[in-house]
Amino acid sequence: MGITRSCRLAALLVTGLLLSACAKMPEPSSNAAAMPTPTPEARREVAEDSIETMVQQMTLREKVGQLFMVRPDALDPEQTQQQIDDEYASGVTEVSDPMRRMLEQYPVGGICQFGKNIEDPEQIVRFNRELQESSKIPLLIAVDEEGGTVARLANNPAFHLTQYESAAAVGETGAPENARQMGQTIGGYLKQYGFTMDFAPVADVYTNEANTVIGNRAFSHDAATVATMANAMAQGLQEEQILPVFKHFPGHGDTAEDSHSGLAYTYRTREEMAQCEWLPFLTLSQSEENLCAVMVGHIAAPALDDSDTPASLSHKIVTQLLREELLAGQDVLVVTDSLAMGAITELYEPGEAAVQAVQAGCDVILMPDGLADAFDAVMTAVQDGIIPEERINESVFRILKFKQKYAGL
Repeated sequence: MGITRSCRLAALLVTGLLLSACAKMPEPSSNAAAMPTPTPEARREVAEDSIETMVQQMTLREKVGQLFMVRPDALDPEQTQQQIDDEYASGVTEVSDPMRRMLEQYPVGGICQFGKNIEDPEQIVRFNRELQESSKIPLLIAVDEEGGTVARLANNPAFHLTQYESAAAVGETGAPENARQMGQTIGGYLKQYGFTMDFAPVADVYTNEANTVIGNRAFSHDAATVATMANAMAQGLQEEQILPVFKHFPGHGDTAEDSHSGLAYTYRTREEMAQCEWLPFLTLSQSEENLCAVMVGHIAAPALDDSDTPASLSHKIVTQLLREELLAGQDVLVVTDSLAMGAITELYEPGEAAVQAVQAGCDVILMPDGLADAFDAVMTAVQDGIIPEERINESVFRILKFKQKYAGL
């Protein structure tokens, strides 16, 4: 499968590069030394042309698949959804033939590894490599490695890695360089183990003492400190070619509820959020070259969308606010929080949630509570004209652009 994928990608990319190069090629010159060096803009145009060619040659099923990121257990046909979601159940730790066949049937674009899928350094390197070799298009392979209590690898005794007390402890130092070094350290070992994406930094501002889900995972109670530290950690991750994911927009630090078990609410006004919660996310607009991602939480924000729709499924919040207003001009990858969390499963069927996430403007549908149901629902929505195929193409183009930078596409 690895050779097939390499040949197919090579053909697609070479075709795109040749077509683009021919279109941009200057008139022949007798003086070869006078040929100008391609500018970064020109190189970017060539790369984007190759991606556009690739999107045009993909089937609808392949394109829809790119939108999904799942636990590896979701590819095991022998596991029930309850087993897949249970962090204490046995997890898959290698790629089986049935999993390869499932990946052919549901060609997802990404995998998120959890503690139950990680045994030791040799195993996770082999597992991530097998997953990549089983996919026609390179996968984004992610993990929650924030530093502190949420660190799937560093907190595993089989790994001898640098451990951090918490993001809050790093924030208390007041030195952004410490956050950058944390990102660089974590990014370095993630890259070594075959990961391409980290669900970090936590960009939430911890303003509600009753909050049980964020706590010291946040860098600070102060928005400016969180903005500086989160941006520095993201830079460190990027230096090691790991895609950082700022989470959880529009801000989980002032909520009292845990979205793992039910819908969380923020009752902050738009003005309050603009002066606090959104400051860390606005750092993404500072550099066009540093491609980052944003995870949107399952947080109802009546001041932003009075329908009580979770932010992750709200067009008003994802597209109108985040994309078109706050990060206008920045090509950010938007990821839902896990759609297997109680905030979603209590209110929506798997297919319904997946379709609504796409309609909201999200690019990556994270861990639906039933891959087949969610995948088939999005396919049907496109085929029935409920979701325009151009909308799917938009996300696929963006995903492949990020994979070109971080996943070796």
